[in-house]
Amino acid sequence: MNGDIGLWAVPLAMLGGAIRVSTPFLFVSLGEVITERSGRINLGLEGTLVFGAMSGYALAFLTGSAWIGVLAAALAGAIFGLVHGLLCSLPRVNDIAIGIALMLLGTGLAFFFGKPFIQPVAPDLPAINLGWWSDLPQVQAALRVNVLFLLGFVLALALAWMLRRTRMGLILRVVGDSSDAARALGIRPARVRILATAFGGALAGVGGAYLSLFYPGSWNEGISSGQGLIAVALVIFARWSPVNCFFAALLFGAAGALGPALQSVGVTSGYYLSYAAPFVLTLVVLILSSSKSGALTGAPRELSITK
Repeated sequence: MNGDIGLWAVPLAMLGGAIRVSTPFLFVSLGEVITERSGRINLGLEGTLVFGAMSGYALAFLTGSAWIGVLAAALAGAIFGLVHGLLCSLPRVNDIAIGIALMLLGTGLAFFFGKPFIQPVAPDLPAINLGWWSDLPQVQAALRVNVLFLLGFVLALALAWMLRRTRMGLILRVVGDSSDAARALGIRPARVRILATAFGGALAGVGGAYLSLFYPGSWNEGISSGQGLIAVALVIFARWSPVNCFFAALLFGAAGALGPALQSVGVTSGYYLSYAAPFVLTLVVLILSSSKSGALTGAPRELSITK
């Protein structure tokens, strides 16, 4: 089949892979943007992502509905975010330490409760075939877009508009930049941060449901591969902008699709090294963000990483 389009199979495979792989990055990073815009960082999203993947898959299998699984994953993520927000609102509590603790808790609970659901098959989320106009299977596969990817794109635009044009967005930005200024305006920073963290957790749960209900489309204990932690670096790379998160997620998704794309055209010698591309890209982003050239420009001033 690859001979029909020659080397064009590589960019087509990377395009399709970028769309498929980027969706969890997109939802987790959008949730983390809202969380960090409120002045809090949540490093527990890896655990939330994994627990969302497990709970979404379990409910989809038990109910026969993939969308109920997505809602269950969002609810589970919101609960994790709410717990994170409540704990971090206590005096002398470090949000980074709480995030790491909840990451371990989320993955542990997912592995414990998810063991009965490793073998059963749950229904998949629907996808839209945007490559209907082509007879080439490579084009059709590359342009088979899941509904959640499209919802994530719309959500990125909506969140960008919300942050810039609405009173809610103004409150979030004020709280993220100065707690004292927020209190002077009659805003309760702790409440705003709790709600923002719960919202971010809900989106991370949806990202987990995508993993288990569409791509790769099954539940197992190694399903995440660190995507929740990578998404935190993606937010820094995107300069805390929801729209930039969309394009950054596509970039990270393309990096993750490099290995399968090379394998699709018969490159088998050392292709597995390309699977490390997302982690190398994350390292590069973190190094650039640690420079003294103002790489954190645009960061909310109440974030722990800016102090």
